[in-house]
Amino acid sequence: MSVTLLFYIKIIEFDMSKNREIPLPKDPKNYIDRFVAFVEIVKILRQDCPWDSAQTNESIAHLMIEEAYETIDAIHKKDDNEFAGELGDLLLHIIMHAVMAEERGAFNLNDVIRKISDKMVHRHPHVFADVEVESSDEVMKNWEQLKKKEGKKSALDGVPLALPSLLRAERIQHKASRVGFDWDDKKDVWAKVEEELAELKEEMHNGNDIERVREEFGDFIFSLVNAARFADIVPEEALQKTNNKFTDRFQYVEKRAKEMGKELKDMTLGEMDELWNEAKKR
Repeated sequence: MSVTLLFYIKIIEFDMSKNREIPLPKDPKNYIDRFVAFVEIVKILRQDCPWDSAQTNESIAHLMIEEAYETIDAIHKKDDNEFAGELGDLLLHIIMHAVMAEERGAFNLNDVIRKISDKMVHRHPHVFADVEVESSDEVMKNWEQLKKKEGKKSALDGVPLALPSLLRAERIQHKASRVGFDWDDKKDVWAKVEEELAELKEEMHNGNDIERVREEFGDFIFSLVNAARFADIVPEEALQKTNNKFTDRFQYVEKRAKEMGKELKDMTLGEMDELWNEAKKR
């Protein structure tokens, strides 16, 4: 027997000795049994996997944001198989965070489920109590009133600082509108956009104070987000589509240039523009 073969046999023996029994659902068709088995898998990983056991709530926090965006990508692709997988990745993070919190004596998964269950029942008195509503707008107004009774100090509470700026602007405006702080007429919204654009142009023309230019630029974008909201457009999604469109066309230009034996940096703007127009016609 060769030394190499003996080495691999020893590895297999070692791995087999480390193998843990995989938790399986009692009834594979019962999602509760599957959920319980999955929680046990996560707990085993926390005990036996060097990487998983080294993590903390803080160390994997940023990964949850990444998984959320991957889930959104799957939704936009209309790929249900990928969508289901990405939801699973999100579920993994939720359970992992809860398991780690339980390990340090903070709370457990039962507390997480209890809190959200209690909140949903309390925030839907038109479903679980005798409150009457006639529209989704009334539902949202009641929602905000209940949040204040729960101790929320501002209608804007709950908008995370870590949200991407466009999405955060939309959420801020949306929450303010729920308490009546909003434009009555779409014309006024666009008048505000034009006003902010004029102020931005003036500051850029003066060119003396970069902080003033930056402030006016932010005001202009904020007003555009407001206009998008009145048109039922999510600005974050709209800009992402434009990003994707630009990327697709630019990569086509790169591909065509390569086929022509050229580098973009050596081409004129007119030559690149011709390829860009080709990309648009596809």
